[in-house]
Amino acid sequence: MNTRPDQPLRLGTRRSKLAMSQSGHVADAVRAVTGRAVELVEITTYGDVSREHLSQIGGTGVFVTALRDALLRGEVDFAVHSLKDLPTAQPDDLVIAAMPRREDPRDALVARDGLTFEQLPDGARIGTGSPRRTAQLNHLALSLGKRIETVPIRGNVDTRIGFVHDGELDAVVLAAAGLNRIGRGCEATDLLSVDSVLPAPGQGALAVECLASDTDLIAALGQLDDPHTRAAVTAERSLLATLEAGCSAPVGAFADLPADGEIVNEMRLRGVVGTLDGTTLVQLSTTGPVPQSYDEAMALGRELADEMLAKGAAGLMGERSL
Repeated sequence: MNTRPDQPLRLGTRRSKLAMSQSGHVADAVRAVTGRAVELVEITTYGDVSREHLSQIGGTGVFVTALRDALLRGEVDFAVHSLKDLPTAQPDDLVIAAMPRREDPRDALVARDGLTFEQLPDGARIGTGSPRRTAQLNHLALSLGKRIETVPIRGNVDTRIGFVHDGELDAVVLAAAGLNRIGRGCEATDLLSVDSVLPAPGQGALAVECLASDTDLIAALGQLDDPHTRAAVTAERSLLATLEAGCSAPVGAFADLPADGEIVNEMRLRGVVGTLDGTTLVQLSTTGPVPQSYDEAMALGRELADEMLAKGAAGLMGERSL
């Protein structure tokens, strides 16, 4: 490791309440497996200070570049990211040493008056900064015989939920994992089934990253890794990479491992690309043996993405900058 055993390990984290919470959980786990003190080093990223929409400021990477720069400069020993924020291309000099067990991957609705999505009135105004959510929420509304108006929003959890409490919006959609990690999961009025709304690739999962040269730290952090989570999110991110889409694109993907009792034999990967108005979706799935290696997980994602492209997904990707 880069620091002496009597020195704390430095964990780089974004400053938001959510980032500090999830980094705190990882810090506790690292203390438990290494016996080392861990201190949080707060770092401001461009995505935290810009109020522009993600598609305008570069999408993927805006929340992670500053953390990675701090790692490369030796200012921190490791960093914690929300996996869905990470670009799909991994730098050669950095490694994701651990992907801990995934939190709830679903999207959560926080609506006025305790309403579920089906109970929202026709024309309801729903806040989201995600083209992926916009496309699928509009599609879900159409399937229920009503329309909604999606309103672009940015900001932290407090800001977003505040739009509902202030009466500006009927509802907002957030990641259930984020609400759970800051102890506000009970505020969700509806959890959107992955059968209706596929999450972002890697949603609910964390990435613990460090220098590829720091073999001792890689081994220590590796004790936090959950193999099923890693296999699932690797397949999801492979699909995303093959579609050549960033986090600002209307792409959803989710790999789950249907369990037969306690034995997990298969992985099902689902992917979706849609027009923002929800009128057209390309949604496919595939099921195969649980990947036993990085290459197998990558192949699963590539194969499904290729099928989606053959079904016309490329034509829908053009909307990703809107």
